[in-house]
Amino acid sequence: GSLASGTHPKKGVGFPIARMVGVFSLSTGALLDISMAPWSGKGTGEHALLRQLLPVYKSGDVMIADRYYASYFLIATLMQMGVDVVTPQHASRDSNFLTGKKFSRGDHLVEWKKPIKPGWMSKEEYSRFPAKITVRETRVTLHNPGFRDKTMVLVTTLVDAKDVTVDDLCELYGFRWFVELDLRSVKEVMRMGILRGKTPTMVKKEIWAHVLAYNLVRKLMLQAAMRYDQSPRSMSFKLALQMISAFRQAGCLSESEQEVYTALLKALISKKTGKQKRPNQPRVVKRRPKAFPRMQKPRADYLEVEAVA
Repeated sequence: GSLASGTHPKKGVGFPIARMVGVFSLSTGALLDISMAPWSGKGTGEHALLRQLLPVYKSGDVMIADRYYASYFLIATLMQMGVDVVTPQHASRDSNFLTGKKFSRGDHLVEWKKPIKPGWMSKEEYSRFPAKITVRETRVTLHNPGFRDKTMVLVTTLVDAKDVTVDDLCELYGFRWFVELDLRSVKEVMRMGILRGKTPTMVKKEIWAHVLAYNLVRKLMLQAAMRYDQSPRSMSFKLALQMISAFRQAGCLSESEQEVYTALLKALISKKTGKQKRPNQPRVVKRRPKAFPRMQKPRADYLEVEAVA
């Protein structure tokens, strides 16, 4: 399985990279690939960026995404690739459970007709899509202790109701919250929230350096999980990063030193995160601006003024 998600690292007019879409591995948390684009312009939407990442998916994979990706053309493309989809129903589409082939109450198969050709698609590409596709729409209720139950309609290509039950779909979509935790690990724990590059090239290098470091930490976590028969999802990414940093500062981080390397892997599984619940946090900015005015000219100019004064 994989988790698709979009993020906006920095909004602003003229900023070189303002939108990113990434694909995470559900089993390991590794960031498989990302695509970046400016804030506006042709081909900068999240669907366009996700289409650039489609080669990541292989036949037999399952993509878990949010409701923004419940698109006919995206789902049809993934079906042709042999990739299954689990995503909430888009707000613009209604689900009528009185139609289609019914499995149970709130669970049925329905046919989606091909919509009109979008402006970004060529006539040749449009002709390759089938006139209709068959998807499964299922009403599920997500239970979160301490909060009200949330009911939604899931759209999926897992159409065998005997092989994949409603409870299975509900549990599978519940794993989508991992993508938020993984994004937090990349942006906050890896300190990628503020990018320091001044040119598009340097910003891209900075982002890819963070992605490389993130995946290297995930690789060590996976090695520890495989050696000690643990789940990578039960391990703390922040603890792993701290342990690796501590071993490196001590000057003993080496894969050739088996005793030290074994001690590091054992330290990575010393703490389990347990079931990480979705917190109910306010949509506010924690970072407060400084009381000083912004620097709008080179530092040397300020120093010259102080020297003259």
